[in-house]
Amino acid sequence: MSQIALPLTTLSGAGRIVTGPSLEPVIWALQSSADWPFHTAVLAGPARSGKSLLARWFADSGVGDAIDDADDLDENALFHRWNRAQADGRALLLVSSRAPGEWRIALPDLASRIGAALLLEIATPDDLLLRGLIEEHAMRRGLVLGEGVLAWLLPRIERSHAAAEALVQTIDRLSLERKAPVTISLARDALAERVHGAVGGEFQPRLL
Repeated sequence: MSQIALPLTTLSGAGRIVTGPSLEPVIWALQSSADWPFHTAVLAGPARSGKSLLARWFADSGVGDAIDDADDLDENALFHRWNRAQADGRALLLVSSRAPGEWRIALPDLASRIGAALLLEIATPDDLLLRGLIEEHAMRRGLVLGEGVLAWLLPRIERSHAAAEALVQTIDRLSLERKAPVTISLARDALAERVHGAVGGEFQPRLL
């Protein structure tokens, strides 16, 4: 079985890959590229879920090639890349920004080949992964989130990668505006603003 040599906690120039039980099947499949049908896999997932980061990690491993936004590539060029992967016996990871079933391929030969590829879907983040995402985004911004703040946020935040990133961005902005550390009160205001534009628990309409 082909194993990726790079550690999961680092990726040169691209930050850390945050993992959790919901991501483990994808990680395991990326580490087992020798088992992919026709040496090809399609990686799909919601916005900001780390698809490009995983693709760079896979390509840096040296066991295969990765094409980001493959669903936007010219179909003839993509078909050529697929054929080359078969000729070389080299794994090819295709990253799709579209959900499974939404990638419409006009070229029949390419459609059948992509349809036979291994589909890897990034699932809704579990609690461990969601906590790791919040901590990672906070660390990148130099924010200190105490255990009490994290414990308060986790059961209340929307379960998505994009929501975790957006919430930390809002917390950071409020902390800078108020020149105050991150407390549960500040986190509550940030969450309220993300949910319905409210600060201090009262609805405030946004100006467009």
